[in-house]
Amino acid sequence: MKSMRFGVHGLALAGGAILWMLPLTAQAQESNRVAESTSRQIDDFGLSLSPSPKNQFAQTSPIQITDIQLEETEAGLQVVLETANGELVAPTPTTSGNALILEIPSAALAGETFEQFEPAVGIALVQVSALPEDRVQVVITGADAVPTADVETGASGLTLSVVPGIAQASEADEAIQILVTGDEEEGYNPSSASTATRTDTPLRDIPQSIQVVPQQVIEDRSTDTVIESVETVSGVVYNGGFADAPTGSVIIRGFDQAQQFRNGFRDSDRAGLSALDTVERIEVLKGPASVLFGAVEPGGIINVVTRQPLSDPFYNLAFEAGNRSFYQPSLDVTGPLNAEESVLYRFIASYQSSDSFQDFADSEITTVAPSVAFSFEDRTNLNLFYEYIDYSASPPEDYSFLLSDGSRPSRSFYPSYPDFAFREFTTQKFGYLFDHEFSDNWQIRHNFSATVSDVEDAQTFPSLLVDDRFLELDPSDREFTRDNYYGNIDLLGEFDTGSISHQLLIGFDVNRAEDSFAFSSGTVPSLDLLNPNYDVPRPDNFVPAFSDANFTTSYGLYLQDQVSLRDDLKLLVGGRFDWVSQRTEVEGEDPQEQDDTAFSPRIGLVYQPSDAVSLYASYSRSFVSTFGSNPDGNVFDPSQGTQHEVGIKADFLESRLSTTLAAYHITKSNLTTTDPDDPNFSIQVGEQRSQGVELDVAGEIFPGWNLVASYAYTDAEITEDNDLPEGNKLTNVPEHQASLWTTYEIQTGDLEGLGFGLGLFYIGERPGDLENTFMLSDYFRTDAAIFYRKDQFNAAINFRNLFNTDYFRASDGGDLFLFRGEPFTVTTSIGWEF
Repeated sequence: MKSMRFGVHGLALAGGAILWMLPLTAQAQESNRVAESTSRQIDDFGLSLSPSPKNQFAQTSPIQITDIQLEETEAGLQVVLETANGELVAPTPTTSGNALILEIPSAALAGETFEQFEPAVGIALVQVSALPEDRVQVVITGADAVPTADVETGASGLTLSVVPGIAQASEADEAIQILVTGDEEEGYNPSSASTATRTDTPLRDIPQSIQVVPQQVIEDRSTDTVIESVETVSGVVYNGGFADAPTGSVIIRGFDQAQQFRNGFRDSDRAGLSALDTVERIEVLKGPASVLFGAVEPGGIINVVTRQPLSDPFYNLAFEAGNRSFYQPSLDVTGPLNAEESVLYRFIASYQSSDSFQDFADSEITTVAPSVAFSFEDRTNLNLFYEYIDYSASPPEDYSFLLSDGSRPSRSFYPSYPDFAFREFTTQKFGYLFDHEFSDNWQIRHNFSATVSDVEDAQTFPSLLVDDRFLELDPSDREFTRDNYYGNIDLLGEFDTGSISHQLLIGFDVNRAEDSFAFSSGTVPSLDLLNPNYDVPRPDNFVPAFSDANFTTSYGLYLQDQVSLRDDLKLLVGGRFDWVSQRTEVEGEDPQEQDDTAFSPRIGLVYQPSDAVSLYASYSRSFVSTFGSNPDGNVFDPSQGTQHEVGIKADFLESRLSTTLAAYHITKSNLTTTDPDDPNFSIQVGEQRSQGVELDVAGEIFPGWNLVASYAYTDAEITEDNDLPEGNKLTNVPEHQASLWTTYEIQTGDLEGLGFGLGLFYIGERPGDLENTFMLSDYFRTDAAIFYRKDQFNAAINFRNLFNTDYFRASDGGDLFLFRGEPFTVTTSIGWEF
């Protein structure tokens, strides 16, 4: 039997931490906060700080911890970890505030996370939990100071003889660093999210369907864009964009959502670039989200959480290459900038070049993203970020189309004149995140972000297909900008009223959006599909055709309370009031202005009959401003989305596998439609409805076998309209959608680290326009992967559309404006982490 003694006081570090400096004397008065914050993640506005994915221990078969026993002793506490199949490795000690942290390598926890509050005098909390890469963490938090422990290891387990620490009151004592860890790597089954509440809330406590696409799934699938990455989420489908650029919009629960969010901030729209290289994970909140985010469509939102600076140095070099001349080198480095580790940095950069499956088309994408995080002594933190993304194509990938008999041209056919077609997109994102803790229970957060996008392109758009042979084209030169500036301030506090606990959020935000658009038009000859002549010079007859600018300023005041009525009963209630001012300037016309107000409530209830099951019901509303006026001169009211949702969230296999089953009904009202008494005007009597059932499953079946699966039934149609037939289905919304992505990695032996992945994606038949004049056929796509991970080395081969299925991803509103799916694509990647 071996014996070791740990009595660690002073400075300690853990991966993925932001650091606060607190005097030791303050910790003695804050034992409750330290006990809870030891296992808590800080995730403000979707900002998560993740640990370095460094593999510290080469492992074979982990030792199973089968039971955990606590016994109070005269000296303090005895903690016994019992094993069934071997001797545990002596743990590595660190401290965090009043907590002694022991990390045991080559070990696995047979049951769920173990927690016991106040097991002995002077001990506030004992927690035992599983970590990635076959590690188990034991956290022992002292009531007044960090405890000490004698450790004995033997064939039947490990014993900790714990002695409570004694608080130090001397002002001369050196300050120690309180560590607040970020997200632990949770593989395919994340346990919490921030998008739904602006606080780091367990998924099972949220009375709304929310799915998280973690970094591991993104890496295993080797996706190129945010939209590709959410293909595994039920009820989310592509709704068009700018072809091979990392832009676009999605449909969520039947309704278009062009607005994207980044770390909880309003970010780019369909015309703004979004780099996947900087993304840590993606959160998809289903249903109306105006209560926290202002004007958004009722189907839901996508919020990307970006990678942040880490305290542990981490370096990742990678290179990808594939067919169609694709290649992409990338770099991701992070670590401290000073010895105290109070200043951290991260730098991410990549370059991508590729041809298209369409003749002539190619593209280049450059991403540069530095960020710096500062920690100050008075519980104050500041994170500065910048992101530059540039996309260029000459010519860019273009639309495809349908012939009159429903057949398709060749996928490689380019339906434009390549010699004068080009597209240049540049998006810059910058800002800061600031937070300060007033006390254990109250903090203030202030954030600012800006997204500035500039676009120039020359393109020809199809206007008519004559005799299934001659494609009439309208050329144009376009310039447009999309600038968005967002700032907010939140006050977040925790308090009790009797036996009921509250987590209160009070916030105010301001958003300024400035858009401009101008284009010139010209003429070109029609393109003969049977004998295309691409030798057409750039026309010299371009004339200015249209120019406008739009300015929208909105102010929002919101209040939310997360109430724990009992351990098994939780209430979420909130409301937001918005003031919106719009101004439109069209060249040659008088400016038009409009002011709107909107109130967006949400209420939800969660009942948890067991630790593994949550039943919930919720009601929520959203709004989007509508510009214009009725025949009587009154300005239009905002459109309004109303949702009723019920669901069940359940965990299986000792919480390794999580499921969400949801049913919803959304009505979008106050839509404009032609006034039957005067066709020159519109009135707000239009209505659309979407209802359906969704199932999402994610997690680990057994060690090495992971999966994420989904199914959605969506019934979305027009219910009231003066222009379109009632009962028409909504554009690009399939009635049935399903997906499965699963991987298996060999855990032991000579082939340890070798893995395989399989993806199956089905999108049902859906209308190509609101008139329902044509349908896009259903399709079934198969993806696959082979990968190998060993220590700091990883390599993979990913196959997309393995069987070369020919399909349309979406329609842009007509049968001449279709987005073609990529044919068979293979990508190889290799990377080193150190």
